[in-house]
Amino acid sequence: MNDEAYIAYRKGRKASDKKNYYLESLKEIEKIRKEYDRKPRLLLHACCGPCAGWPLEFLADVFDITILYNNSNIWPAEEYRRRRDELVRLVHEAWDDRFAIIIPPYDNESYTKELEPMKDEPEGWTRCFFCYAKRMKEGFAYAEANGFDYYTTVMTISRQKDSQKLNEIGLKLAEQFPSVRYFTSDFKKKGGQVRRDEIVREYDMYAQDYCGCIYSAMERQKKSGES
Repeated sequence: MNDEAYIAYRKGRKASDKKNYYLESLKEIEKIRKEYDRKPRLLLHACCGPCAGWPLEFLADVFDITILYNNSNIWPAEEYRRRRDELVRLVHEAWDDRFAIIIPPYDNESYTKELEPMKDEPEGWTRCFFCYAKRMKEGFAYAEANGFDYYTTVMTISRQKDSQKLNEIGLKLAEQFPSVRYFTSDFKKKGGQVRRDEIVREYDMYAQDYCGCIYSAMERQKKSGES
């Protein structure tokens, strides 16, 4: 690992001059309401039910939403299915099945092989960036192939994930898919994280304690053993 680069990155996360992607999202919504005479189609990547709850509330009046549960990174398969089922339950109970959910085939074996060279990287560093970009690129490709106007991810609601990096990745990927706009976001801002937790309690949802891949699970287990 490049220790200097990692230290510089961690310091940058605390910088005060970061772009306010929450305000950018409000500007984009205002623009959409002026430019469209219909709700544009949004493909929303969701990693789990708890992280999807508030973004769905935030976006439902603006977009015609389809959810993409594209998360072959999640290990083990039982965990993948549990998070999937909680997402399906949320959409059923909170939204009366208003949103279609696309679920691609699960292939954790291939994902883990790609992540393995970075297995010793700390959580929230290059292994995670690779995983974000891989799933987001797959989402963009699906959105382009199926005529969606926008694509975004709910992952910016997490305190553990760097919204600056996620939006940077999304905007860069959008250059490869010119027919699909990337909706920038920081769903945790302005009470988003609080509302997320309220929804989890309201629907008695399972809330996982690690990001998803086998290496994040192992790191979580190690920290739990040390505490």
